[in-house]
Amino acid sequence: MTSVLVFLTAAIIGIGSRKWDDRLPGFLAAYTGDAMWALAFFALFRGLSPRLRLGRVVALTAGFSLLIELSQLWHPAWLDRIRATLPGGLLLGFGFRWSDLVCYAAGCVIGLLIFFIVESVAGTDHF
Repeated sequence: MTSVLVFLTAAIIGIGSRKWDDRLPGFLAAYTGDAMWALAFFALFRGLSPRLRLGRVVALTAGFSLLIELSQLWHPAWLDRIRATLPGGLLLGFGFRWSDLVCYAAGCVIGLLIFFIVESVAGTDHF
């Protein structure tokens, strides 16, 4: 249940930060969406593999995020057509930026903290 709640919250905040970026301070408008993207995938991976240790979920999320970001350096017509759709754009992004990697790391750290705290209360072994 925690994974679903974190995933939905991260998705809402991330999409909202892009939709209403004109109402946010520049730093938040620029970076919140990418951090929330990584947090959403952290929650997704945690929900799909609840027995996986949190350190491995961090590594999985970071690796996946890196692959997606590197894929933005590649622009064949068929992939750009996928990116032109709403789901494709949300999943794959559009252009490579080094700052996105920092945002993804922040999303992983936020996910690690959330799930560490929640699972500590539940008495779960994390690492």
